[in-house]
Amino acid sequence: MRGLLCWPLLAWLLLLQPWEIQLQVAGPRCHTGPLDLVFVIDSSRSVRPFEFETVRQFLMGLLHGLNVGPNATRVGVIQYSSQVQSVFPLGAFSRAEDMERAIRALVPLAQGTMTGLAIQYAMNVAFSVAEGARPPEERVPRVAVIVTDGRPQDRVAEVAAQARARGIEIYAVGVQRADVGSLRAMASHPLDEHVFLVESFDLIQEFGLQFQGRLCAIDHCSFGNHSCQHDCVSTLAGPRCHCREGHDLLPDGRSCRVRDFCNGVDHGCEFQCVSEGLSYRCLCPEGRQLQADGKSCNRCREGHVDLVVLVDGSKSVRPQNFELVKRFVNQIVDFLDVSPDGTRVGLVQFSSRVRTEFPLGRYGTAAEVKQAVLAVEYMERGTMTGLALRHMVEHSFSEAQGARPRALNVPRVGLVFTDGRSQDDISVWAARAKEEGIVMYAVGVGKAVEEELREIASEPAELHVSYSPDFSTMTHLLENLRGSICPEEGISAGTELRSPCECESLVEFQGRTLGALESLTQNLAQLTARLEDLEDQLANQQ
Repeated sequence: MRGLLCWPLLAWLLLLQPWEIQLQVAGPRCHTGPLDLVFVIDSSRSVRPFEFETVRQFLMGLLHGLNVGPNATRVGVIQYSSQVQSVFPLGAFSRAEDMERAIRALVPLAQGTMTGLAIQYAMNVAFSVAEGARPPEERVPRVAVIVTDGRPQDRVAEVAAQARARGIEIYAVGVQRADVGSLRAMASHPLDEHVFLVESFDLIQEFGLQFQGRLCAIDHCSFGNHSCQHDCVSTLAGPRCHCREGHDLLPDGRSCRVRDFCNGVDHGCEFQCVSEGLSYRCLCPEGRQLQADGKSCNRCREGHVDLVVLVDGSKSVRPQNFELVKRFVNQIVDFLDVSPDGTRVGLVQFSSRVRTEFPLGRYGTAAEVKQAVLAVEYMERGTMTGLALRHMVEHSFSEAQGARPRALNVPRVGLVFTDGRSQDDISVWAARAKEEGIVMYAVGVGKAVEEELREIASEPAELHVSYSPDFSTMTHLLENLRGSICPEEGISAGTELRSPCECESLVEFQGRTLGALESLTQNLAQLTARLEDLEDQLANQQ
Protein backbone atom coordinates (compact mmCIF):
# COMPACT_ATOMS: atom_id res chain seq x y z
CA MET A 1 0.00 0.00 0.00
CA ARG A 2 2.82 2.35 0.90
CA GLY A 3 4.43 1.60 -2.48
CA LEU A 4 1.23 2.46 -4.28
CA LEU A 5 1.04 5.78 -2.44
CA CYS A 6 4.61 6.64 -3.27
CA TRP A 7 4.27 5.84 -6.96
CA PRO A 8 2.35 8.99 -8.02
CA LEU A 9 4.85 11.22 -6.19
CA LEU A 10 7.74 9.41 -7.87
CA ALA A 11 6.05 9.81 -11.23
CA TRP A 12 5.69 13.58 -10.73
CA LEU A 13 9.30 13.92 -9.74
CA LEU A 14 10.35 12.02 -12.86
CA LEU A 15 8.19 14.32 -14.96
CA LEU A 16 9.47 17.48 -13.34
CA GLN A 17 13.14 16.59 -13.16
CA PRO A 18 13.81 16.52 -16.93
CA TRP A 19 12.18 19.96 -17.20
CA GLU A 20 14.53 21.40 -14.61
CA ILE A 21 17.52 19.66 -16.20
CA GLN A 22 16.44 20.86 -19.63
CA LEU A 23 16.75 24.47 -18.55
CA GLN A 24 20.01 23.84 -16.78
CA VAL A 25 21.73 22.20 -19.76
CA ALA A 26 20.15 24.40 -22.43
CA GLY A 27 23.33 26.42 -22.57
CA PRO A 28 25.58 28.72 -20.58
CA ARG A 29 24.11 31.35 -18.35
CA CYS A 30 23.00 34.57 -20.01
CA HIS A 31 25.57 37.30 -19.51
CA THR A 32 23.25 40.24 -20.03
CA GLY A 33 23.21 43.77 -18.82
CA PRO A 34 21.65 44.64 -15.45
CA LEU A 35 18.03 43.56 -15.01
CA ASP A 36 15.51 43.78 -12.14
CA LEU A 37 13.18 40.78 -12.48
CA VAL A 38 10.16 40.08 -10.25
CA PHE A 39 8.00 36.96 -10.54
CA VAL A 40 4.37 37.43 -9.45
CA ILE A 41 2.96 33.96 -8.75
CA ASP A 42 -0.72 33.07 -8.38
CA SER A 43 -1.08 30.69 -5.41
CA SER A 44 -4.87 30.86 -5.08
CA ARG A 45 -6.94 27.82 -4.13
CA SER A 46 -7.70 27.08 -7.79
CA VAL A 47 -4.02 26.18 -8.30
CA ARG A 48 -3.87 22.56 -7.14
CA PRO A 49 -0.88 21.41 -5.07
CA PHE A 50 0.77 19.42 -7.87
CA GLU A 51 0.25 22.34 -10.27
CA PHE A 52 1.93 24.69 -7.83
CA GLU A 53 4.87 22.26 -7.67
CA THR A 54 5.21 22.64 -11.43
CA VAL A 55 5.40 26.42 -11.04
CA ARG A 56 8.00 25.98 -8.29
CA GLN A 57 10.18 23.87 -10.59
CA PHE A 58 9.63 26.35 -13.41
CA LEU A 59 11.06 29.15 -11.25
CA MET A 60 14.06 27.16 -10.12
CA GLY A 61 14.79 26.07 -13.68
CA LEU A 62 14.78 29.66 -14.87
CA LEU A 63 17.17 30.71 -12.13
CA HIS A 64 19.81 28.39 -13.49
CA GLY A 65 19.79 30.28 -16.77
CA LEU A 66 20.16 33.73 -15.25
CA ASN A 67 23.34 35.61 -14.58
CA VAL A 68 22.35 36.47 -11.01
CA GLY A 69 24.34 39.08 -9.12
CA PRO A 70 24.19 42.53 -7.52
CA ASN A 71 25.45 44.18 -10.72
CA ALA A 72 23.71 41.78 -13.12
CA THR A 73 20.24 40.27 -12.75
CA ARG A 74 18.44 40.78 -9.46
CA VAL A 75 15.46 38.52 -8.81
CA GLY A 76 12.48 38.91 -6.50
CA VAL A 77 9.46 36.63 -6.02
CA ILE A 78 6.04 37.46 -4.62
CA GLN A 79 3.01 35.20 -4.36
CA TYR A 80 -0.62 36.26 -4.05
CA SER A 81 -4.14 35.03 -3.49
CA SER A 82 -6.49 37.21 -1.42
CA GLN A 83 -3.36 38.87 -0.04
CA VAL A 84 0.20 39.46 -1.24
CA GLN A 85 3.30 37.92 0.29
CA SER A 86 6.92 38.69 -0.54
CA VAL A 87 8.85 35.43 -0.87
CA PHE A 88 12.11 37.37 -1.19
CA PRO A 89 12.80 40.93 -2.47
CA LEU A 90 15.17 41.98 -5.23
CA GLY A 91 17.96 42.84 -2.85
CA ALA A 92 17.78 39.74 -0.66
CA PHE A 93 20.02 37.24 -2.49
CA SER A 94 22.94 37.49 -4.87
CA ARG A 95 23.26 33.70 -5.50
CA ALA A 96 20.82 31.47 -7.34
CA GLU A 97 21.30 28.74 -4.69
CA ASP A 98 19.90 30.97 -1.95
CA MET A 99 16.94 31.86 -4.14
CA GLU A 100 16.22 28.16 -4.82
CA ARG A 101 16.23 27.44 -1.12
CA ALA A 102 13.60 30.15 -0.52
CA ILE A 103 11.46 28.90 -3.42
CA ARG A 104 11.56 25.30 -2.13
CA ALA A 105 10.28 26.54 1.25
CA LEU A 106 7.40 28.40 -0.37
CA VAL A 107 3.91 27.47 0.97
CA PRO A 108 0.86 28.38 -1.20
CA LEU A 109 -1.64 30.85 0.26
CA ALA A 110 -4.64 28.97 -1.22
CA GLN A 111 -7.27 31.73 -1.05
CA GLY A 112 -8.76 34.14 -3.65
CA THR A 113 -7.25 35.69 -6.81
CA MET A 114 -6.48 39.39 -6.27
CA THR A 115 -4.20 39.93 -9.25
CA GLY A 116 -4.69 43.71 -9.30
CA LEU A 117 -3.57 43.90 -5.68
CA ALA A 118 -0.45 41.91 -6.56
CA ILE A 119 0.44 44.24 -9.45
CA GLN A 120 0.02 47.23 -7.18
CA TYR A 121 2.32 45.64 -4.60
CA ALA A 122 4.91 44.90 -7.28
CA MET A 123 4.76 48.49 -8.55
CA ASN A 124 4.86 50.24 -5.18
CA VAL A 125 6.92 47.83 -3.08
CA ALA A 126 8.73 45.08 -4.99
CA PHE A 127 10.27 47.50 -7.50
CA SER A 128 11.17 50.12 -4.90
CA VAL A 129 14.77 51.04 -4.16
CA ALA A 130 14.19 50.02 -0.55
CA GLU A 131 13.47 46.46 -1.70
CA GLY A 132 16.62 46.30 -3.83
CA ALA A 133 15.59 47.75 -7.20
CA ARG A 134 18.09 49.98 -8.96
CA PRO A 135 17.17 53.73 -8.99
CA PRO A 136 15.24 54.91 -12.08
CA GLU A 137 18.08 57.18 -13.17
CA GLU A 138 20.26 54.10 -13.75
CA ARG A 139 17.76 53.01 -16.45
CA VAL A 140 17.96 49.35 -15.47
CA PRO A 141 15.09 47.45 -17.17
CA ARG A 142 12.33 46.38 -14.78
CA VAL A 143 10.45 43.23 -15.74
CA ALA A 144 7.48 41.58 -14.03
CA VAL A 145 6.36 38.05 -14.98
CA ILE A 146 2.81 37.29 -13.81
CA VAL A 147 1.80 33.61 -13.75
CA THR A 148 -1.90 32.97 -13.12
CA ASP A 149 -4.50 30.27 -13.79
CA GLY A 150 -7.83 32.10 -13.45
CA ARG A 151 -9.87 35.25 -13.72
CA PRO A 152 -8.87 38.09 -11.34
CA GLN A 153 -11.35 38.94 -8.60
CA ASP A 154 -10.36 42.63 -8.78
CA ARG A 155 -9.61 45.13 -11.52
CA VAL A 156 -6.26 44.85 -13.26
CA ALA A 157 -6.36 47.19 -16.29
CA GLU A 158 -5.88 50.49 -14.49
CA VAL A 159 -3.17 49.40 -12.06
CA ALA A 160 -1.33 47.53 -14.84
CA ALA A 161 -1.39 50.69 -16.96
CA GLN A 162 0.10 52.62 -14.05
CA ALA A 163 2.84 50.03 -13.67
CA ARG A 164 3.66 50.15 -17.37
CA ALA A 165 3.69 53.96 -17.23
CA ARG A 166 6.36 53.70 -14.52
CA GLY A 167 8.55 51.70 -16.89
CA ILE A 168 7.74 48.16 -15.74
CA GLU A 169 7.62 45.68 -18.61
CA ILE A 170 4.90 43.11 -17.87
CA TYR A 171 4.68 39.54 -19.18
CA ALA A 172 1.36 37.81 -18.53
CA VAL A 173 1.43 34.00 -18.51
CA GLY A 174 -1.95 32.32 -18.36
CA VAL A 175 -2.25 28.64 -17.55
CA GLN A 176 -5.24 26.42 -18.21
CA ARG A 177 -8.29 28.38 -16.93
CA ALA A 178 -6.76 31.86 -17.28
CA ASP A 179 -8.87 34.69 -18.74
CA VAL A 180 -7.30 35.93 -21.99
CA GLY A 181 -8.90 39.37 -21.72
CA SER A 182 -7.32 39.92 -18.33
CA LEU A 183 -3.93 38.78 -19.60
CA ARG A 184 -4.09 41.29 -22.45
CA ALA A 185 -5.15 44.05 -20.05
CA MET A 186 -2.10 43.40 -17.88
CA ALA A 187 0.65 42.84 -20.44
CA SER A 188 2.94 45.33 -22.15
CA HIS A 189 2.82 45.97 -25.88
CA PRO A 190 3.23 44.44 -28.36
CA LEU A 191 0.80 41.91 -26.89
CA ASP A 192 1.92 39.05 -29.10
CA GLU A 193 5.33 39.26 -27.43
CA HIS A 194 4.07 39.66 -23.86
CA VAL A 195 1.00 37.42 -23.55
CA PHE A 196 1.41 33.65 -23.28
CA LEU A 197 -1.41 31.15 -22.86
CA VAL A 198 -0.38 27.63 -21.82
CA GLU A 199 -2.88 24.75 -21.99
CA SER A 200 -1.68 23.13 -18.78
CA PHE A 201 0.91 23.53 -16.06
CA ASP A 202 2.81 20.61 -17.59
CA LEU A 203 3.51 22.78 -20.65
CA ILE A 204 4.64 25.90 -18.83
CA GLN A 205 8.20 25.03 -19.79
CA GLU A 206 7.36 26.18 -23.33
CA PHE A 207 7.06 29.72 -22.03
CA GLY A 208 10.16 29.16 -19.87
CA LEU A 209 12.30 28.31 -22.86
CA GLN A 210 11.02 31.28 -24.88
CA PHE A 211 11.50 33.58 -21.94
CA GLN A 212 15.02 32.34 -21.31
CA GLY A 213 15.79 32.84 -24.98
CA ARG A 214 14.70 36.46 -24.67
CA LEU A 215 16.86 36.90 -21.58
CA CYS A 216 19.91 35.55 -23.36
CA ALA A 217 19.43 38.08 -26.12
CA ILE A 218 18.59 40.97 -23.87
CA ASP A 219 21.53 43.22 -24.74
CA HIS A 220 20.10 44.26 -28.10
CA CYS A 221 21.73 47.67 -27.94
CA SER A 222 25.25 46.25 -28.20
CA PHE A 223 24.53 44.45 -31.47
CA GLY A 224 23.21 45.82 -34.74
CA ASN A 225 21.92 49.30 -35.48
CA HIS A 226 19.18 50.37 -33.10
CA SER A 227 18.93 53.87 -34.69
CA CYS A 228 18.11 55.58 -31.38
CA GLN A 229 18.76 59.32 -31.57
CA HIS A 230 19.76 59.48 -27.89
CA ASP A 231 20.00 56.40 -25.65
CA CYS A 232 19.16 52.73 -26.19
CA VAL A 233 17.91 50.51 -23.34
CA SER A 234 17.53 46.76 -23.73
CA THR A 235 14.28 45.09 -22.71
CA LEU A 236 13.16 41.51 -23.07
CA ALA A 237 11.16 42.44 -26.17
CA GLY A 238 14.14 44.13 -27.81
CA PRO A 239 15.85 47.54 -27.85
CA ARG A 240 13.90 50.52 -26.59
CA CYS A 241 14.96 54.10 -27.28
CA HIS A 242 15.00 56.68 -24.50
CA CYS A 243 15.46 60.42 -24.76
CA ARG A 244 17.60 62.58 -22.54
CA GLU A 245 16.18 64.97 -19.97
CA GLY A 246 14.02 67.68 -21.48
CA HIS A 247 13.15 65.63 -24.58
CA ASP A 248 10.25 63.38 -25.60
CA LEU A 249 10.28 60.28 -27.80
CA LEU A 250 8.51 60.72 -31.14
CA PRO A 251 6.00 58.17 -32.52
CA ASP A 252 8.69 56.53 -34.67
CA GLY A 253 10.18 55.17 -31.43
CA ARG A 254 13.68 56.42 -32.27
CA SER A 255 13.73 60.20 -32.67
CA CYS A 256 13.62 62.76 -29.86
CA ARG A 257 12.41 66.34 -29.72
CA VAL A 258 12.63 69.08 -27.12
CA ARG A 259 9.82 68.59 -24.62
CA ASP A 260 6.90 70.97 -24.83
CA PHE A 261 6.98 72.05 -21.20
CA CYS A 262 3.80 74.06 -21.73
CA ASN A 263 1.81 70.85 -22.15
CA GLY A 264 3.48 69.01 -19.31
CA VAL A 265 3.07 71.52 -16.49
CA ASP A 266 0.45 73.83 -15.05
CA HIS A 267 2.18 76.93 -16.43
CA GLY A 268 -0.53 79.40 -15.44
CA CYS A 269 0.14 81.70 -18.41
CA GLU A 270 -2.84 83.97 -18.97
CA PHE A 271 -2.42 84.23 -22.75
CA GLN A 272 0.27 82.00 -24.28
CA CYS A 273 3.02 79.65 -23.10
CA VAL A 274 6.21 79.09 -25.14
CA SER A 275 8.75 76.33 -24.39
CA GLU A 276 12.38 77.43 -24.24
CA GLY A 277 15.15 74.93 -23.54
CA LEU A 278 14.37 73.11 -20.30
CA SER A 279 11.78 75.66 -19.22
CA TYR A 280 9.05 77.93 -20.59
CA ARG A 281 7.94 81.56 -20.57
CA CYS A 282 4.63 83.37 -20.87
CA LEU A 283 3.70 85.79 -23.66
CA CYS A 284 1.02 88.47 -23.89
CA PRO A 285 -0.91 89.61 -26.99
CA GLU A 286 0.40 92.59 -28.93
CA GLY A 287 -0.17 95.82 -27.08
CA ARG A 288 -0.23 94.23 -23.62
CA GLN A 289 2.71 93.79 -21.25
CA LEU A 290 3.70 90.87 -19.04
CA GLN A 291 3.27 91.63 -15.36
CA ALA A 292 5.79 91.09 -12.55
CA ASP A 293 4.39 87.62 -11.80
CA GLY A 294 5.60 86.47 -15.22
CA LYS A 295 2.19 85.01 -16.05
CA SER A 296 -0.52 87.68 -16.27
CA CYS A 297 -0.93 90.50 -18.80
CA ASN A 298 -1.81 94.10 -18.05
CA ARG A 299 -5.44 95.16 -18.40
CA CYS A 300 -7.49 98.34 -18.47
CA ARG A 301 -7.41 99.40 -14.83
CA GLU A 302 -7.68 103.20 -14.81
CA GLY A 303 -11.47 103.41 -15.13
CA HIS A 304 -14.78 101.58 -15.21
CA VAL A 305 -16.83 100.75 -18.31
CA ASP A 306 -20.22 99.15 -18.94
CA LEU A 307 -19.74 97.44 -22.30
CA VAL A 308 -22.55 95.86 -24.33
CA VAL A 309 -21.55 93.95 -27.46
CA LEU A 310 -24.14 93.51 -30.23
CA VAL A 311 -23.25 90.57 -32.47
CA ASP A 312 -24.76 89.95 -35.90
CA GLY A 313 -26.07 86.37 -35.98
CA SER A 314 -27.71 86.56 -39.43
CA LYS A 315 -27.56 83.80 -42.02
CA SER A 316 -24.96 85.66 -44.11
CA VAL A 317 -22.37 85.33 -41.32
CA ARG A 318 -22.33 81.49 -41.54
CA PRO A 319 -21.50 79.13 -38.66
CA GLN A 320 -17.71 78.95 -39.08
CA ASN A 321 -17.42 82.74 -39.21
CA PHE A 322 -19.69 83.11 -36.19
CA GLU A 323 -17.16 81.05 -34.23
CA LEU A 324 -14.46 83.51 -35.34
CA VAL A 325 -16.65 86.37 -34.13
CA LYS A 326 -16.98 84.76 -30.69
CA ARG A 327 -13.23 84.33 -30.53
CA PHE A 328 -12.82 88.01 -31.50
CA VAL A 329 -15.17 89.07 -28.70
CA ASN A 330 -13.16 87.02 -26.21
CA GLN A 331 -9.96 88.70 -27.36
CA ILE A 332 -11.57 92.04 -26.52
CA VAL A 333 -12.51 90.67 -23.10
CA ASP A 334 -8.86 89.68 -22.60
CA PHE A 335 -7.73 93.30 -22.32
CA LEU A 336 -10.55 94.36 -19.99
CA ASP A 337 -10.44 94.27 -16.21
CA VAL A 338 -13.75 92.45 -15.79
CA SER A 339 -15.17 92.61 -12.27
CA PRO A 340 -18.33 93.86 -10.53
CA ASP A 341 -16.49 97.08 -9.60
CA GLY A 342 -14.44 97.27 -12.79
CA THR A 343 -15.64 96.62 -16.34
CA ARG A 344 -18.96 94.85 -16.83
CA VAL A 345 -19.74 93.09 -20.09
CA GLY A 346 -23.07 92.13 -21.67
CA LEU A 347 -23.74 90.34 -24.96
CA VAL A 348 -26.71 90.65 -27.34
CA GLN A 349 -27.18 88.63 -30.55
CA PHE A 350 -29.48 89.80 -33.33
CA SER A 351 -30.83 88.45 -36.59
CA SER A 352 -34.57 88.70 -37.42
CA ARG A 353 -35.07 89.07 -33.68
CA VAL A 354 -32.97 90.10 -30.70
CA ARG A 355 -31.74 87.90 -27.85
CA THR A 356 -29.83 88.91 -24.73
CA GLU A 357 -27.21 86.20 -24.31
CA PHE A 358 -26.17 87.58 -20.93
CA PRO A 359 -26.72 91.01 -19.30
CA LEU A 360 -24.15 93.37 -17.81
CA GLY A 361 -24.63 92.22 -14.25
CA ARG A 362 -24.42 88.47 -14.68
CA TYR A 363 -20.69 87.64 -14.72
CA GLY A 364 -17.97 89.04 -12.48
CA THR A 365 -14.80 87.62 -14.06
CA ALA A 366 -13.27 87.53 -17.54
CA ALA A 367 -13.18 83.72 -17.44
CA GLU A 368 -16.93 83.54 -16.82
CA VAL A 369 -17.64 86.00 -19.63
CA LYS A 370 -15.44 84.11 -22.10
CA GLN A 371 -17.02 80.78 -21.23
CA ALA A 372 -20.49 82.28 -21.73
CA VAL A 373 -19.45 83.74 -25.11
CA LEU A 374 -18.22 80.35 -26.33
CA ALA A 375 -21.56 78.80 -25.31
CA VAL A 376 -23.60 81.20 -27.48
CA GLU A 377 -25.56 79.41 -30.24
CA TYR A 378 -25.80 80.86 -33.75
CA MET A 379 -29.29 82.27 -34.57
CA GLU A 380 -29.14 82.67 -38.41
CA ARG A 381 -31.99 84.33 -40.40
CA GLY A 382 -32.21 88.12 -41.08
CA THR A 383 -30.32 91.31 -40.09
CA MET A 384 -32.45 93.67 -37.95
CA THR A 385 -29.73 96.01 -36.74
CA GLY A 386 -32.19 98.81 -35.90
CA LEU A 387 -34.18 96.47 -33.66
CA ALA A 388 -30.95 95.47 -31.90
CA LEU A 389 -30.01 99.11 -31.27
CA ARG A 390 -33.46 99.77 -29.78
CA HIS A 391 -33.09 96.74 -27.51
CA MET A 392 -29.70 97.97 -26.35
CA VAL A 393 -30.97 101.47 -25.54
CA GLU A 394 -34.19 100.38 -23.83
CA HIS A 395 -32.98 97.28 -21.99
CA SER A 396 -29.26 96.47 -22.08
CA PHE A 397 -28.10 99.63 -20.28
CA SER A 398 -30.84 99.59 -17.67
CA GLU A 399 -29.96 99.16 -14.01
CA ALA A 400 -32.18 96.08 -13.98
CA GLN A 401 -29.78 94.50 -16.48
CA GLY A 402 -26.71 95.38 -14.43
CA ALA A 403 -25.72 98.85 -15.67
CA ARG A 404 -24.48 101.20 -12.98
CA PRO A 405 -26.49 104.34 -12.13
CA ARG A 406 -25.78 107.41 -14.26
CA ALA A 407 -24.83 109.36 -11.14
CA LEU A 408 -21.63 107.32 -10.94
CA ASN A 409 -20.54 108.57 -14.40
CA VAL A 410 -19.47 105.10 -15.52
CA PRO A 411 -18.92 105.30 -19.31
CA ARG A 412 -21.44 103.29 -21.32
CA VAL A 413 -20.03 101.72 -24.45
CA GLY A 414 -21.88 99.90 -27.23
CA LEU A 415 -19.99 97.80 -29.77
CA VAL A 416 -21.95 96.70 -32.85
CA PHE A 417 -20.52 93.89 -34.96
CA THR A 418 -22.15 93.30 -38.39
CA ASP A 419 -21.34 91.86 -41.82
CA GLY A 420 -24.06 93.36 -44.04
CA ARG A 421 -26.79 95.91 -44.67
CA SER A 422 -29.55 96.19 -42.10
CA GLN A 423 -33.04 95.09 -43.16
CA ASP A 424 -34.64 97.78 -41.00
CA ASP A 425 -34.04 101.49 -40.32
CA ILE A 426 -31.14 102.22 -37.98
CA SER A 427 -31.09 106.02 -37.98
CA VAL A 428 -33.60 106.67 -35.16
CA TRP A 429 -32.07 104.32 -32.59
CA ALA A 430 -28.47 105.00 -33.63
CA ALA A 431 -29.11 108.67 -32.88
CA ARG A 432 -31.02 107.84 -29.71
CA ALA A 433 -28.10 105.76 -28.39
CA LYS A 434 -25.74 108.71 -28.69
CA GLU A 435 -28.32 111.03 -27.15
CA GLU A 436 -28.41 108.68 -24.15
CA GLY A 437 -24.67 109.17 -23.72
CA ILE A 438 -23.65 105.75 -25.07
CA VAL A 439 -20.30 105.81 -26.86
CA MET A 440 -20.89 103.71 -29.97
CA TYR A 441 -18.36 101.68 -31.92
CA ALA A 442 -19.15 99.91 -35.20
CA VAL A 443 -17.12 96.99 -36.55
CA GLY A 444 -17.89 95.90 -40.10
CA VAL A 445 -16.72 92.79 -41.93
CA GLY A 446 -17.13 91.68 -45.53
CA LYS A 447 -20.24 93.28 -47.09
CA ALA A 448 -20.88 95.70 -44.23
CA VAL A 449 -22.08 99.11 -45.47
CA GLU A 450 -19.75 101.98 -44.59
CA GLU A 451 -22.60 104.51 -44.51
CA GLU A 452 -24.44 102.44 -41.87
CA LEU A 453 -21.28 101.91 -39.82
CA ARG A 454 -20.68 105.67 -39.69
CA GLU A 455 -24.32 106.29 -38.73
CA ILE A 456 -24.10 103.82 -35.86
CA ALA A 457 -20.72 105.04 -34.56
CA SER A 458 -19.93 108.07 -32.44
CA GLU A 459 -17.84 110.96 -33.74
CA PRO A 460 -15.16 111.15 -34.93
CA ALA A 461 -15.82 108.14 -37.21
CA GLU A 462 -12.07 107.55 -37.67
CA LEU A 463 -11.84 106.50 -34.01
CA HIS A 464 -15.15 104.65 -33.75
CA VAL A 465 -15.46 102.73 -37.04
CA SER A 466 -13.39 99.66 -37.90
CA TYR A 467 -13.57 97.47 -40.98
CA SER A 468 -12.06 94.18 -42.14
CA PRO A 469 -12.68 92.62 -45.57
CA ASP A 470 -12.61 89.09 -44.15
CA PHE A 471 -13.50 87.33 -40.89
CA SER A 472 -10.15 85.55 -40.72
CA THR A 473 -8.18 88.82 -40.83
CA MET A 474 -10.24 90.94 -38.42
CA THR A 475 -7.87 90.42 -35.48
CA HIS A 476 -5.84 93.44 -36.67
CA LEU A 477 -8.75 95.59 -35.44
CA LEU A 478 -8.08 94.62 -31.83
CA GLU A 479 -5.37 97.19 -31.16
CA ASN A 480 -7.55 100.00 -32.54
CA LEU A 481 -10.41 98.91 -30.31
CA ARG A 482 -8.11 98.57 -27.32
CA GLY A 483 -6.89 102.13 -27.73
CA SER A 484 -10.49 103.31 -27.92
CA ILE A 485 -12.41 101.14 -25.44
CA CYS A 486 -9.72 100.69 -22.80
CA PRO A 487 -10.43 103.45 -20.23
CA GLU A 488 -6.78 104.22 -19.52
CA GLU A 489 -6.10 104.90 -23.20
CA GLY A 490 -9.37 105.92 -24.74
CA ILE A 491 -12.77 107.32 -23.95
CA SER A 492 -12.25 107.95 -20.26
CA ALA A 493 -8.51 108.35 -19.82
CA GLY A 494 -7.84 109.18 -16.23
CA THR A 495 -11.57 109.31 -15.39
CA GLU A 496 -12.47 109.01 -11.74
CA LEU A 497 -15.94 108.29 -10.41
CA ARG A 498 -16.82 111.68 -8.90
CA SER A 499 -19.35 114.44 -9.45
CA PRO A 500 -18.48 116.89 -12.27
CA CYS A 501 -19.80 119.71 -10.09
CA GLU A 502 -17.19 119.28 -7.36
CA CYS A 503 -14.79 122.18 -6.97
CA GLU A 504 -11.75 120.04 -7.77
CA SER A 505 -13.38 118.85 -10.97
CA LEU A 506 -14.15 122.42 -12.08
CA VAL A 507 -10.59 123.53 -11.37
CA GLU A 508 -9.26 120.55 -13.31
CA PHE A 509 -11.59 121.36 -16.21
CA GLN A 510 -10.48 124.99 -16.24
CA GLY A 511 -6.85 123.93 -16.15
CA ARG A 512 -7.30 121.59 -19.09
CA THR A 513 -9.25 124.25 -21.02
CA LEU A 514 -6.62 126.94 -20.44
CA GLY A 515 -3.91 124.51 -21.45
CA ALA A 516 -5.75 123.69 -24.66
CA LEU A 517 -6.29 127.41 -25.43
CA GLU A 518 -2.62 128.15 -24.83
CA SER A 519 -1.62 125.38 -27.19
CA LEU A 520 -4.10 126.65 -29.78
CA THR A 521 -2.71 130.21 -29.47
CA GLN A 522 0.82 128.95 -30.07
CA ASN A 523 -0.30 127.03 -33.15
CA LEU A 524 -2.08 130.11 -34.53
CA ALA A 525 1.03 132.23 -33.96
CA GLN A 526 3.14 129.73 -35.86
CA LEU A 527 0.61 129.61 -38.69
CA THR A 528 0.51 133.44 -38.89
CA ALA A 529 4.28 133.62 -39.08
CA ARG A 530 4.27 131.02 -41.83
CA LEU A 531 1.70 132.98 -43.86
CA GLU A 532 3.68 136.20 -43.51
CA ASP A 533 6.78 134.38 -44.72
CA LEU A 534 4.91 133.11 -47.79
CA GLU A 535 3.62 136.61 -48.54
CA ASP A 536 7.16 137.98 -48.43
CA GLN A 537 8.34 135.27 -50.84
CA LEU A 538 5.53 136.07 -53.30
CA ALA A 539 6.30 139.79 -53.11
CA ASN A 540 9.99 139.18 -53.87
CA GLN A 541 9.10 137.05 -56.88
CA GLN A 542 6.97 139.86 -58.33
